[in-house]
Amino acid sequence: MRTAGSRLPTMRDVAEHLGVSRQLVSLVLRGAPGPSQESRTRILQAAQDLGYRPNASARLLRQRRTNSIGLMIEMRNPFEVRFTERFVSAAAEQGFSVVVGVHTAERSTDVVVSELIAQRVEAVVAFNPDPHAPALQDALARVPVVWLGEKAPGSAIDNVRVDEAGGLRQVVRRLVELGHERIAYVGGEGGTVGVDRAEAYRDAMSAAGLDAFTSVIASGFGEEDGAAAARAWVADDCADRPTALVACSDSNAVGILAVLAHEGVAVPQSVSVVGFDDSYVAALSYNALTSVRQDVEVTVDVALRIVVERLSDEPGSPSEVLTRTVLTERASTGPAPTR
Repeated sequence: MRTAGSRLPTMRDVAEHLGVSRQLVSLVLRGAPGPSQESRTRILQAAQDLGYRPNASARLLRQRRTNSIGLMIEMRNPFEVRFTERFVSAAAEQGFSVVVGVHTAERSTDVVVSELIAQRVEAVVAFNPDPHAPALQDALARVPVVWLGEKAPGSAIDNVRVDEAGGLRQVVRRLVELGHERIAYVGGEGGTVGVDRAEAYRDAMSAAGLDAFTSVIASGFGEEDGAAAARAWVADDCADRPTALVACSDSNAVGILAVLAHEGVAVPQSVSVVGFDDSYVAALSYNALTSVRQDVEVTVDVALRIVVERLSDEPGSPSEVLTRTVLTERASTGPAPTR
């Protein structure tokens, strides 16, 4: 039995334990023809007793395969973290390991993707990569790439993203049912996804006949971004300020809620707040945030299915898949206040 800190047993150890050749052990452990049944039984039992495990990395290297997928995420994004948890498990069920590369302000797409390719991953799955990064362009020429989060540039890249237009239509429709007209959107910044999500809000307001009340409060996706937007809303103490704030993300919405609570503004009695993602922070009892739910399970299943298909003998063509959304209602939304 192997003890903590001791090295893993090798085929040579099995051979020396039984007093046989390493070549014989190799034949048995590979299931190759030749050895007698008696030899097979003895060697397999000895390998089990010694705790021998095949070196998967070496075997895959000989096959010119690594069975690994590179995944680029931002750790500050709750949806991406939840995706990673599910994706690692689902990939393991398909026989893949996942190499995670963390994208930050200091670690660009170029840095992260370069590191993933250096790990000899067979495919790259990336949230909102920089389309101009040289390493990404190199990866696109080498391995299958699945683009998550925002709309991918062009139709030659597999793209899995949320149906933002459908989600924001649900939000506006529900708020209108609650009597709101002055519905503002907090977002519009933060790359292509920021711009696209704000445009989806404008389309939803137009479809509801509320063009005259369309208002975008420029903001990014973070908590402090939402906090700044909430301070601007509080300072704008006029009769026609928005009665509902639709945030571009749950993190942004949490920043809004925190400032409103600090300022003594009652939610939803004075203003309703809606997030986007329906991450764990939305469900926390002290947030109770109404939010547009992205289906993480579907996103994982589709992304992994595309990877497996692209690595198969019949890879098919790139596709764009929009995942469905559901509005999860909690305590942060209610009837429009009367003036």
